[in-house]
Amino acid sequence: MTDVDAVFRALADPTRRRILDRLHERGGQTLGELCDGLEMSRQAVSKHVAQLESAGLLSVVRRGREKLHHLDPVPIQEIHDRWIGKFERSRVQAITSLRAALEDRDDRTE
Repeated sequence: MTDVDAVFRALADPTRRRILDRLHERGGQTLGELCDGLEMSRQAVSKHVAQLESAGLLSVVRRGREKLHHLDPVPIQEIHDRWIGKFERSRVQAITSLRAALEDRDDRTE
């Protein structure tokens, strides 16, 4: 189970969201690649990456001496399933019911 507080803390920072966006675009980036375009020290980026990793939002694969970082969307999906998905289901059901009622009304007026 995901530590929801850690996920929200990690996602609260715009730099960390930017790192996740970049990993979504292209996974398997090294720390050096993640530093490109971020106007901060390598150590600062490393701290952001560590927080994302501890929240379960990143996975790391070693390739020789390199550490390749990949987005792990599972914690975000768990949050979606817990809260957002419930609202989507009821909305879809409401739209389906409305559509059926409108079709039934149209059938009676013909």
